[in-house]
Amino acid sequence: MNDDVTSSTFTTCPYCGVGCGIKANVNAKNDYLAKVSGDVSHPANLGRICIKGSTLPETGGHQGRLLYPYIAGERVSWDQALQTTAKKLKSVMDRYGPESLAFYLSGQLLTEDYYVANKLMKGFIGSSHVDTNSRLCMASTVAGHKRAFGADAVAGCYEDLEIADLLVLVGSNAAWNHPVLYQRIQASKEERPELKVVVIDPRLTATCDLADLHLGLKPGTDVLLFNALLVYLYENESIDHEFINNSTEHFTQSLSSAFSEAADIKTVARQLDVSEQKLLTFFHWFAETPKTVSLFSQGVNQSSSGTDKVNALINCHLATGRIGKHGSTPFSLTGQPNAMGGREVGGLANQLAAHMEFSDEEIAIVEEFWRAPKIAHQEGYKAVDLFRAMHEGKIKAVWIQGTNPLVSLPDSQFVREALDRCELVIISEAAASTDTLEF
Repeated sequence: MNDDVTSSTFTTCPYCGVGCGIKANVNAKNDYLAKVSGDVSHPANLGRICIKGSTLPETGGHQGRLLYPYIAGERVSWDQALQTTAKKLKSVMDRYGPESLAFYLSGQLLTEDYYVANKLMKGFIGSSHVDTNSRLCMASTVAGHKRAFGADAVAGCYEDLEIADLLVLVGSNAAWNHPVLYQRIQASKEERPELKVVVIDPRLTATCDLADLHLGLKPGTDVLLFNALLVYLYENESIDHEFINNSTEHFTQSLSSAFSEAADIKTVARQLDVSEQKLLTFFHWFAETPKTVSLFSQGVNQSSSGTDKVNALINCHLATGRIGKHGSTPFSLTGQPNAMGGREVGGLANQLAAHMEFSDEEIAIVEEFWRAPKIAHQEGYKAVDLFRAMHEGKIKAVWIQGTNPLVSLPDSQFVREALDRCELVIISEAAASTDTLEF
């Protein structure tokens, strides 16, 4: 095999949200991906690679791939596919208006693809109904970031994990879901045994193997936990009053809210279903460790109160000034490889582009920059609501790109009915067989 490999390229792993750099070796004889290895110069993984990334050659071939365009099950040329797509979309738009069209995008898309799709729909077709499967995993963090910071921005970077003296993983089984990041934490722990790791998760996961402390709290009680931590920090004089006064607003209201439900540690421990001793150990470590990184993932995001969980956690960092400093930050672990890229370019129904929303001023800025003849003026349907609108007959055409909503969205039977009622379903997909492709 090695004799045939004559070319290599540096690229990015397409799996989880860590964004590992890889070196891909291509077999010149058959143009197949022959071997991959970690890119030692890449800042995300520094040459590390997990089992999913290392087996990319097994999934990079043509077998099972959708290699040609099809219309109603019949293979057609690309020219015919594009002409038919344009003609049918225009027909729906002419009969029902631009708001009858929708795009449902994916965190699997490249940032450039996201940008063009969003621009086409919101700037030139005139519909704001563009959302993405990132809504299912990251929307709570988006809203939490905006409430806390005024912008959807991650405050830290991977290097902070190796500088921190306390790592708190909340609702994150990084050992399985972000394995290379977990390896970095593991290596840091081996190099500095004094580094403390706390895992907050109702489950006993593989990530707990590395934990000095596991809080197996009752599901859904994260807000109570971090409100109780905020109360403890205040009562034990671990608050950074200078930072609060100079860089935050509404601290008094937040503290009052926390006191109203989490003033008594014994009651809190009972409600969390965690021992008081473990709870106080965590609170003490947090209070006494300036360099603290709190990593949170889908166990926080995928919740009916996910945004409040995000904000309760961030509040503890803001109250102690532990943000924007080396080794000290709240840190959202993204689920998909490019959920953040889509958010950057506005691939959500409540955004236009570049984190801009639908105020008159922001609409004018995007309209001028895009030279958009039909700029959308209001928010569109978000993921679940989009399929509800489809079920009700308000969305007549949908273009699904790089995702399989019949598997990923809740209530798959309802989604099936919605797609069945939709007049025009277009799918851009790599796999030749998915549940959604039948439509």
